[in-house]
Amino acid sequence: MTALAEFPITRRWAPRTPGAIQLYSLPTPNGVKVSILLEETGLPYDAHLVDFGSNDQMSPEFLSLNPNNKIPAILDPQGPGGKPLALFESGAILIYLAEKAGRFLPDANRYEVIQWLMFQMGGLGPMFGQLGFFHHFAGKEIEDPRPKERYRAEAARLLKVLDGQLAGRDWVAGDYSIADMAIAPWLRTLRDFYQAGEIAGWAELKNVPAYLDRFLARPAVQRGLLVPARG
Repeated sequence: MTALAEFPITRRWAPRTPGAIQLYSLPTPNGVKVSILLEETGLPYDAHLVDFGSNDQMSPEFLSLNPNNKIPAILDPQGPGGKPLALFESGAILIYLAEKAGRFLPDANRYEVIQWLMFQMGGLGPMFGQLGFFHHFAGKEIEDPRPKERYRAEAARLLKVLDGQLAGRDWVAGDYSIADMAIAPWLRTLRDFYQAGEIAGWAELKNVPAYLDRFLARPAVQRGLLVPARG
């Protein structure tokens, strides 16, 4: 496909600025990773709300872009070679947009940044999400304590790993990078939304709380946390 109009998703979510990156998302910890990066870089974008309450993520139009029915996803009219690029999976999107902007994925420690990005993608996000289910959502009704304890213990272990990495540094891989944009929104969700910080050992951490505060103090982060607007 060589034009935005050829992508079925644009029939449901019409581009407001056809030359801009089209973001299909929701302000969840995975969704705001991308909106924060877009705000940090200044790349032009249109944000479209994918409303889970209306099952937008299961619509044929959204599935045409992401068959895995998860947010976020993007459609870049000016992809490699000047051709449109459709992309899903938040980690892949972060790498692509950082390379496009030439920021937040430096050559000097590129693979260290990617390493910590994968730490979030494969560990922090999935484990925090499972703990949130058993602590904050319907899983708390399950009487067997073993599932919740499994995820609580793993979340606590991962927080200690991160806490050690942050000793003596402001950001996880040296300078502020896409690794921080991936990790910190999940810390915020664990502490504030799931309200599971206490059982995961938050009070014993030496470096993570201040790290999250530094992240949340950034103006682009504050803007990105509200994108897309829920209406």
